[in-house]
Amino acid sequence: MAFSQALSGLSAASTDLNVVSNNISNSQTVGFKSSTTQFADVYSGADVGLGTQVSGVVQNFESGSLTTTDNSLDLAINGDGFFTFSDGTQTVYSRNGQLTLTADGYLENAAGDKLLGVNGVIQIPTTGMQASATTELDAELNLDASKDTITATFDQTNSSTYTYSTSATLYDSLGVSHTSTLYFTKSGENSWTVHTAIDGNLLADTQTVEFSSSGLITSGATGTYTYDPDNGAADIALTLDLTGTTQFGNDSAVSDISQNGYTSGSLVSFTIDETGTVVATYSNDQTKNIDQIQLATFSNENGLKANGDNTWLATTSSGQPLLGVAGSGSLGSILSGTTEDSNVDLTAELVNLIIAQRNFQANAKSVTAQSEVLQQAVNIGS
Repeated sequence: MAFSQALSGLSAASTDLNVVSNNISNSQTVGFKSSTTQFADVYSGADVGLGTQVSGVVQNFESGSLTTTDNSLDLAINGDGFFTFSDGTQTVYSRNGQLTLTADGYLENAAGDKLLGVNGVIQIPTTGMQASATTELDAELNLDASKDTITATFDQTNSSTYTYSTSATLYDSLGVSHTSTLYFTKSGENSWTVHTAIDGNLLADTQTVEFSSSGLITSGATGTYTYDPDNGAADIALTLDLTGTTQFGNDSAVSDISQNGYTSGSLVSFTIDETGTVVATYSNDQTKNIDQIQLATFSNENGLKANGDNTWLATTSSGQPLLGVAGSGSLGSILSGTTEDSNVDLTAELVNLIIAQRNFQANAKSVTAQSEVLQQAVNIGS
């Protein structure tokens, strides 16, 4: 019986040594979570214990320290949650966000697992952004109320036939830019007529804008226009929106003007913000949200099964993953250019190593002592 007690102690101490050694060896592994050996005594109804056993190896999922890097593809979760990856056959979970960009535009970890977003595997498009035709031109300005009414027939080449003008750039469906000019003519008391020209070609439609005695627009804020670029592109169907325009006794001036079209562009860069949104920037000064990184939490993190390569697998003990995005619920934010260090306390582990070694030696001594007692018993009988 005594031999079995000592042997059980040796086996348990050996496991403890393995766990501590594994912690020490991974003290510099990004996203690694340390483990602790738990022991339980064995009695089975006997008055004297039958030794010890390893009741479990428990992982410590406390966050490690955060370290800033020069690589924007290094990601860390500041708070709770796991990155989700696809290894091609199953979903794995990790706190290690060290990523690389493949030639196909995938974000992968060192094991080749692909990062998952809310729409599936995240892929940065390698193709450029197509051109988009302008459909809306928004202009907010002040028209000088002190100007005289003009009764002469409008002529865009004669500045005395209009009160004020301003220009904006528009784009057709091929991404070709066109210059639009807006001409504002004070046609009556609190009334203005808007003429529009594109590339110097005056459009037939006009827009009459009415103001109240308080100088605020009351009608005619929007107008629609159609223009054929005559270059193979589709007709530009334009809505001119003057909402917010005023008529006060100040100089006529534009406070804001914008349009929603753009030419084609190639991918310049992409960034990942605190919510995990992957934002692509193109050479045409446009940005596009590609996807948003998917994070996961578990009801019982200690139920996760270690899978190697800094990943875990969900089990019945861990429960199903609770999916979300950074900053929602209990999920932490995502930091770009940052890694999460191993949460191993190297000093404490070195102390644990000494304790585990002494425990192993003490159990070995117990085996030696029992062997000597047995040998003496044999000698008595001989």
